[in-house]
Amino acid sequence: MGLELQIDKVAKLIVESQKIVVFTGAGISTESGIPDFRSPGGIWSKFDPEDFTIQKFVSDPEARRKQWQFLVQNDLLTAAVPNDGHRAIAELETMRKLDAVVTQNIDNLHQKAGNSPEKVFELHGNMSWILCMECHGRYPMEEIRKRIERGEEIPECENCGGMLKPDVVLFGEALPQDVVAAAVEHAKTCDLLIVIGSSLVVYPAAYIPAYASEAGAKLVIINMTGTSYDVVSNVVIYNRAGEVMKKIVERVKERINH
Repeated sequence: MGLELQIDKVAKLIVESQKIVVFTGAGISTESGIPDFRSPGGIWSKFDPEDFTIQKFVSDPEARRKQWQFLVQNDLLTAAVPNDGHRAIAELETMRKLDAVVTQNIDNLHQKAGNSPEKVFELHGNMSWILCMECHGRYPMEEIRKRIERGEEIPECENCGGMLKPDVVLFGEALPQDVVAAAVEHAKTCDLLIVIGSSLVVYPAAYIPAYASEAGAKLVIINMTGTSYDVVSNVVIYNRAGEVMKKIVERVKERINH
């Protein structure tokens, strides 16, 4: 099936659906200039993942100092802007088709594109925020960045003096159970799940499409490479997320307006 026919088929599925869940991975954000952590040339080809475990972060001040320096020098995540893929997903919300966005990304780009924060379920946290491990206070990343640039090597909580960490899931840390439970619930009750930019190899996040499919939802996958879910999907498009999603949403508008 040609690309135009596939796009048309996805647009038809969207028009016919009431509760859509979009599941996004690193592949949607690479188009905003954020490198994929695992691919060649990604973050882990330049840094040792061992330095980014929760155990090392908590127990080793030198590892903490190294992580904070890395975060200050690599503002890719906080400086990135949404692309056509993110904007298309935000448009689905404007059309009142979108039930939820479940994302493996930590870059805040769905919210920047216009999705309501309460509709975005971040399985791995959000890099825009820093969390106190003692009192659970939250600070904007920008505030902590300025403190580090002024010379604080290992910032501490101004309220209680507790240890601060980025509000993301480090290696060895469990996913936030309340977020996972909510994501699973949305997946089980949607009528269409669209996977965008994920190879679906990182578990437990990759179970989300399975919950939707088993509950009878239609499944669409838009990714550069194949996934283990391709065989059970209604439409699979091997292409760039931004370009394809923009065309799909344009086609949806045409269908709705006719």
